[in-house]
Amino acid sequence: MGKSNEQNEKPLKWWQLTLLGIACTIGTGFFLGSSIAINMTGPSVIFSFAIAAIATYFVYEALAKMTTEDPQEGSFRSYAKKAYGRWAGFTSGWVYWASEILIIGSQMTALAIFSQLWFPNMPLWILATIYAVLAMIVILCGSKAFDRVENILAVLKASAIVMFIIIAVLALLGLLGGNDEEANAIPKTFQALFPNGLTGFLPSLIFGFYGFAGIEIIGLLAVRLEEKKDALKAGKLMFFTLGVIYMVSIGLAILLVSWDTFTHETSPFITSLEPYNIPFISHIFNAVFIIAGFSTMVASLFAVISILVTLAEDQDAPSFLSKKFKDKYALPAMGLTTLVLAVSVVMSVVMPDNIYEYFTTAAGLMLLYNWFFIIGSYGRLHELTIWANIKRLLGFSLVLLAIVGTVFHQTSRPGFFVSLAFIVVISIVTFIMRHFWKKKSKESSNPEPKT
Repeated sequence: MGKSNEQNEKPLKWWQLTLLGIACTIGTGFFLGSSIAINMTGPSVIFSFAIAAIATYFVYEALAKMTTEDPQEGSFRSYAKKAYGRWAGFTSGWVYWASEILIIGSQMTALAIFSQLWFPNMPLWILATIYAVLAMIVILCGSKAFDRVENILAVLKASAIVMFIIIAVLALLGLLGGNDEEANAIPKTFQALFPNGLTGFLPSLIFGFYGFAGIEIIGLLAVRLEEKKDALKAGKLMFFTLGVIYMVSIGLAILLVSWDTFTHETSPFITSLEPYNIPFISHIFNAVFIIAGFSTMVASLFAVISILVTLAEDQDAPSFLSKKFKDKYALPAMGLTTLVLAVSVVMSVVMPDNIYEYFTTAAGLMLLYNWFFIIGSYGRLHELTIWANIKRLLGFSLVLLAIVGTVFHQTSRPGFFVSLAFIVVISIVTFIMRHFWKKKSKESSNPEPKT
């Protein structure tokens, strides 16, 4: 990304990074994915989000401390390269880029589907294209526009959750009518709390983690902090805020209606408020889903373009991708990303729903695989205290538990195996590239004598 670019970007205060972190994190993964988690495990879904919040913070803490000591625009992939060698930076960067491309493609498709509530006759691909163009405009307008848009959307998303919490409390107090005392009962036994047992609880963990995904983007933004040491303070407030509003809102949703009423297709916020016949509630939350999806899509676009540029600068991608127009706009990287995103959207429209869902589930898991690089790099690059090592190992174990938990449910199991297939392919490519790197290194150390 270079020094010239760094000078063009406005430095961030710690609270601005907190707001950006909230914007990059609250997305459709929470607003819709939480329904799947509730369906899997019932009221114990609260623990899924609590465990995910703790584990994700431990991973973020490792990334923040590396950023404080050694700010790198490549963030996590630069630390992986420094800790383990070029192969790790290459693998980490491309795993992240590939996974985010698939996720952004699914986000654009989801945004198009939400929009069809208001524009039922407009084809999905046209709606998806509109969102893609709007997102690229935000990126092209630079860091000021990106910060402003994401900050506004962060406030809107958090406000929507707070609005739901207020409505839910009023409903529980019987002020909106339709109060079902049986549904409002707090679970008091293990069976009531874990109706599907541990084999129902473990697969739900991954959806808790999806609700907090986005720490890599915060790592890429943290390099812009006025005081790099504030990265940790910003993260603490961000995870505390998200943890509280997530658990309180989901807990209230489960108290409003019986947990087995929630379905995969509908947000828990809409399902739990349906019995109260609140006017326009589905339209309000449809707008919230669009705001949430667009916000995280823009953040992900910023991240994949940034990673592509740093990969090119390190000669781990074609060098032309690092070129910038007026030292500001990474047009080649944006062009390639746009082209691949178009393919991803076509895949989402053409492929059967369940097949494409396996790819996007796999992409989400691949983000978590990258967290192992973050935790590993932290242990390798820093002298750690006993407590820091305990947190690092606990973070690693909880992330691993969430990944393994996907094997226990038919919804997430295929995605787990698809993610392993992606890892195998990228590993083979990395192995082949290592051969060329070694060959190039030998040639540069033993140049042919001039005749």
